[in-house]
Amino acid sequence: MSVWNFSAGPSMIPPEVMAQAQQEFCDFHGLGMGVVEMSHRWPEFMAVAQEAEALLRELMNIPDNYAVLFEQGGGRGQFAAVPLNLLPEDGFADYFVTGHWSRCAYKECAERYGDARLHECVVKDDNGQYVVDYSQMQVTPGASYAYLCLNETVNGIELFKLPEIGDVPLIADMSSDILTRPIDVTKFGAIIFGAQKNVAPAGLTVTIVRKDLIGKARKYCPSILDWAVLDKYESMYNTPNTFAWYMAGLAFQWIKALGGTAELERRNIEKSELLYNFLDQHPFYRCQVAKADRSRVNCVFNLANEDLNAEFLTQAKARNLIGLKGHKVLGGMRASIYNAMPIEGVRNLVAFLEEFAQAHS
Repeated sequence: MSVWNFSAGPSMIPPEVMAQAQQEFCDFHGLGMGVVEMSHRWPEFMAVAQEAEALLRELMNIPDNYAVLFEQGGGRGQFAAVPLNLLPEDGFADYFVTGHWSRCAYKECAERYGDARLHECVVKDDNGQYVVDYSQMQVTPGASYAYLCLNETVNGIELFKLPEIGDVPLIADMSSDILTRPIDVTKFGAIIFGAQKNVAPAGLTVTIVRKDLIGKARKYCPSILDWAVLDKYESMYNTPNTFAWYMAGLAFQWIKALGGTAELERRNIEKSELLYNFLDQHPFYRCQVAKADRSRVNCVFNLANEDLNAEFLTQAKARNLIGLKGHKVLGGMRASIYNAMPIEGVRNLVAFLEEFAQAHS
């Protein structure tokens, strides 16, 4: 491995997937051209698209009463699409905020589309660490839906329990932990995720939505965000990001060959425990999220002496450890160890953390 890429997204893609895409880039299946050159209407690409959807359905055990939509617009596009598709003009929705991205989704709805009810769901415990307060995840009677982000990439917080909200549709942003562990899709009304962390290059967003929730969009909802339109045209209402869709299919093949989401969960637990155990045992570093709520894929931490941040990043880069700078909202450091990151990359990071601490203690 030439570098270990800990970027939060766009992020590392499995080398096997990159190699196959490279091999097929100029000549896909003997056609004399690559996927990036062919029409999305051609049967050759339609086969690629259909196989990708079938693989995702298999990996996540998605029932037939859910539509799978391959879209553009990113997570922020879906922050708008959710209320435009699900929130009546006179309705309201609950937003369970656990970090930066769920707060962005709440603001998008509250400032532009209607009545969004804010539930602050993270507090500090007696040790000064952030913990998820699940008691705040109570739906308001009459809510059109409840929204949450299963993994907050900025804050390093992941939800390992789901609120009990009865018949109210639960809408989840899973951009950063999709396919990192088994998920019961039937617990959700809709799941949205950007592909650029665990699936494919940036530019592709996927929505998995229960079909009874389709067809309720506001009249002024842009057609390209209307789930009913996208479902009717099989995600081909406009020209989709064909290359990212193709790459997603390759990633799904890779995941299936590994053993599916159960095997990826095992690997992600092993990687995250290796990193967090080291950080907890070394006073040179601080993790501000309580153990029970720490993300398995975005490890956020600080140096005890933050005057050393710049030197830390410079030396890390010299050791081919890149993408460790924390998000501008929180600062500090962040190691994103998504599905594509092997245990060897985390071992290299831990070795560097030990050496840097010893040199500056």
